[in-house]
Amino acid sequence: MNAFDLSFAELRARRNNKWSRYGSDVLPAWVADMDFAIAPPIQTALGHLVAGHDFGYPLRNGERADRAIANAFERRMKSRLDWTVDVELVQPVADLVQACFASVVAFSDPSDSVVLQVPAYPPFRDAILDNGRRMIEHPLRDTGTQFALDLDALVRLIEPQTKIILFCHPQNPTGRAYGMEELRALAQVAIDHDLIVVSDEIHCDLVHAPLGHIPLACVSQEMAERTVTLSSATKGFNIAGLRCGVMHFGSQRLMQRFHQRIPRKLLGQVGITGIDATIAAWDESQPWLDAVKQHLLEARNHIAERVAKELPAARMYLPQASYLAWIDMSALELDEPPFDFFLEKARVAFSEGASFGPQYNNFVRLNFATSREILDAILDRCFDAARAFQRRRRGSNDPATGDAILQRHKP
Repeated sequence: MNAFDLSFAELRARRNNKWSRYGSDVLPAWVADMDFAIAPPIQTALGHLVAGHDFGYPLRNGERADRAIANAFERRMKSRLDWTVDVELVQPVADLVQACFASVVAFSDPSDSVVLQVPAYPPFRDAILDNGRRMIEHPLRDTGTQFALDLDALVRLIEPQTKIILFCHPQNPTGRAYGMEELRALAQVAIDHDLIVVSDEIHCDLVHAPLGHIPLACVSQEMAERTVTLSSATKGFNIAGLRCGVMHFGSQRLMQRFHQRIPRKLLGQVGITGIDATIAAWDESQPWLDAVKQHLLEARNHIAERVAKELPAARMYLPQASYLAWIDMSALELDEPPFDFFLEKARVAFSEGASFGPQYNNFVRLNFATSREILDAILDRCFDAARAFQRRRRGSNDPATGDAILQRHKP
């Protein structure tokens, strides 16, 4: 089976959220799932469980199964990122959103504030607000070529009651993969203001060449001691529904502080399917991931070329990581939010910009982890709908009129 050419029928038959939320005539380009076949080692690992009816309370190598996850994480970080982690400081979890919520509870009080770079993955906002903390929005700075950390603004925003920075690295939805210079600057701010940084690095396996992922905890030992790293195989290897991830604490003191408020039993335990799939992903599935990343890199460049040529009024920076494109549709001057427009007029479902912050209502997030055929169908529908809108707006039936309007903002 070609992992990248699953048919419409095969994808429609899936019962996942991506392909089931909207009508059968809608092409989904929203939630962060990939439309690819799973890596063969993961399929084999799950097949062994099914064939052996092996769904009892698990042990692996005579130890608790969650210990096997910690060991696999240690091997993965060392082999891929040259990061030596202490397996004793790894806490397996079923859900990184749960880990984010728990970290906010553990390291702050209801009167405290938490910094969040925006635009932001919606559950990060929920982790702050649903726990009764105050959110300090720290907007990423648009440099004209990418979104960057504005560290001067961050220093001005920090209050005496600020206790945590929720940091998404690589960043979702913009796709930024932060380099060492920015990470060191952020680390210095955290150290100077005695802040804990919860660094969600779930997209770390999907940084595009020639860049590479740098764990925040690798910046310095002083930074590591105040960093909680959240990681998982679920995004890189497309197994989100198997619910398995890890928290890594940069020091024993930090881990003890977390568990003073969040007992281990409150976190539950990871299911055996997630454990075996994650170990197979991290230990055996790198060739599959290498092929996926090449496909995603080509898809990313293809989108950028088509947008620049056919819809230049839309503004998109090349994402440096993941398979999510953050696109500014403001210059199209649509008469409704672009999410609503493209869903109704093109039957394409993006992620809604406003869900990443109300000020991003004119943005959409496009998931391009699909086949070239489906990706081109998504783009064709959207470009056609935008041209038709501009023709109607100008009162013309001439297709060239719509094309001319869309070319106005071409650099």
